[in-house]
Amino acid sequence: MSDNGASAINLLSYETLVHAVAGAVGSMKAMSVFFPLDTARIRLQVDENRKSKSTAILLAEIAKEEGLLSLYRGWFPVISSLCCSNFVYFYIFNTLKKVMVGNQGRSRPGKDLLMGFISGAVNVLLTTPMWVVNTQLKLQGAKFRNEDLQQTHYRGIFDAFSQIIASEGVGTLWNGTLPSLVLVFNPAVVFMFYEAMKRRAGRGGRKITSAEIFLIGAVAKAIATTATYPLQTVQAILRFGQHKAEGKGGLLGSLRNIVYLLMDRIKRHGVLGLYKGLEAKLLQTVLTAALMFVVYEKITAATFKVMGINKKLKH
Repeated sequence: MSDNGASAINLLSYETLVHAVAGAVGSMKAMSVFFPLDTARIRLQVDENRKSKSTAILLAEIAKEEGLLSLYRGWFPVISSLCCSNFVYFYIFNTLKKVMVGNQGRSRPGKDLLMGFISGAVNVLLTTPMWVVNTQLKLQGAKFRNEDLQQTHYRGIFDAFSQIIASEGVGTLWNGTLPSLVLVFNPAVVFMFYEAMKRRAGRGGRKITSAEIFLIGAVAKAIATTATYPLQTVQAILRFGQHKAEGKGGLLGSLRNIVYLLMDRIKRHGVLGLYKGLEAKLLQTVLTAALMFVVYEKITAATFKVMGINKKLKH
C-alpha cells in the first residue's frame, strides 16, 4: 500500500473518530442539562395512573414526594448508555457518509435517510441492553400511581445486569428491540432533515451560526419525535420489563405485543393516551438534540482546526 493510500485511511479514521467523540460528548452535555425533563417523560409513559400535568408541575410533584435529587435518578447509567449509543451512531453514520458520498460529492435526503437507518439498526442491536438496564435504574425508587408496578432493588449497573440475567435470562436485555428497530426511523429522519436544512442554510459557502444550528436541530428532532412517539411509549414500557406478554415469543409474538400495548392504551385512555408525556418529551428531546448538535459542530470544527486538517464539510 502506498503512503498516500495509508494517509487517506488514517485521515478517514481520524475524521470519523472525531465525529463519533464529538457526537458522544455533545449528547452527554445536552442530556445532563435537560435530564429532569427525561425523568418527567418516562414517568408519564410507564406509570399509566399518573395524571398528565404540565411538565413544571409534574417535576415539582416528583421533587416534593421523592426529593430534589430524584429528578436526576439514573443519571450515570443514562449518560453512559447515551455516550456509547451516540459514539456508535455518529461513527457508523460518518463512515457510511465517506463510503457512499465521498469527498467529491454532495449527499441527498434519500442517502441521508438510508445511512441513518443503517446506523440506527446497528446501534440498537449493540446498545439495547444498556438502555434496558438504565430504564429500570431510572425508575428505581419511584412512587408509582399504578400499584401493579413493582419496585426493583439494584445496587448499580453491574448488579442490575447480573440480576436481570439470573432471574429472566440474557434475552431480557433486548426487551423492546423490535420497537427500537422501528424507531431507527426517528434518528434517520432527524439526520435527513438536519443535513438537508444545513445544506440549504450553508449555500454559497455561507457560514452557519450556532443559533441556526440550534434551530435546525430543534425542528428536525420535533418532527421525528412527534411522528414516532407512540412507539417510544411502547419501547419504554417493554424496557421497564414489567409488562407480561401472553402467547408465543419470537418476531410474531413481539409484533403482537406491540399492537396489544398500543390498542390497550387507546382502549384505556383514548387515542390521546398514545401521546401522554409528549410535552415533556418534546421539551427534553428537542432542546437536548438542538444543544447536542451545537456542541457537536463546535467540537468537530475546533478539533479539525487543531489537527491542521483543512476540511470543508460537504453539506
